[in-house]
Amino acid sequence: MTVRSIFAKSLLGGLIATALSATALIWVSEFSAQATPPSNISFTAVGRATLPEFNVKRKEKALDWEVRLEAPQPVDVATQIVTFQPGGSSGWHTHPGPVFFTVRTGTLTVYEGDDPSCRPLIFTAGTGAVEAGTGNQIQMVRNETGSVAEAVVTYIVPVGANPLRTDLSNPGNCPF
Repeated sequence: MTVRSIFAKSLLGGLIATALSATALIWVSEFSAQATPPSNISFTAVGRATLPEFNVKRKEKALDWEVRLEAPQPVDVATQIVTFQPGGSSGWHTHPGPVFFTVRTGTLTVYEGDDPSCRPLIFTAGTGAVEAGTGNQIQMVRNETGSVAEAVVTYIVPVGANPLRTDLSNPGNCPF
């Protein structure tokens, strides 16, 4: 191989690497620019632990009540208190696993990214929901009141998953 061919291959490799880097940078910049990060909210960690695999079944016939939880491998369970100032918003986001969402104080409104009607789901203190955390379930939580609202949020995620949420771009189904 001649010095000229080595130089040409090196130059070509450098140009390809530069082009790929520039393309990746543009993609990351576009993704970041389109993401809708949270605003006027704060996150207070309560705790996080790794649990070993489990299979829990509980049934109370007298109450006509049943619950099943199963994790065939270890999982992390993390809990946060999320405080929403008046007008605060979570931004459009998803999670790496299921989420148990409970409103502790105030009122929060949830919008689902796949709902073409952008129907508000209103949660008052003492109510909540389970989010599937499938990766394609996109939601936004907003405090549309004049008072502070707090939610207790518990995440069940793969061990070491971080962050607990991923900011996403506006799916375009809501006017905001």
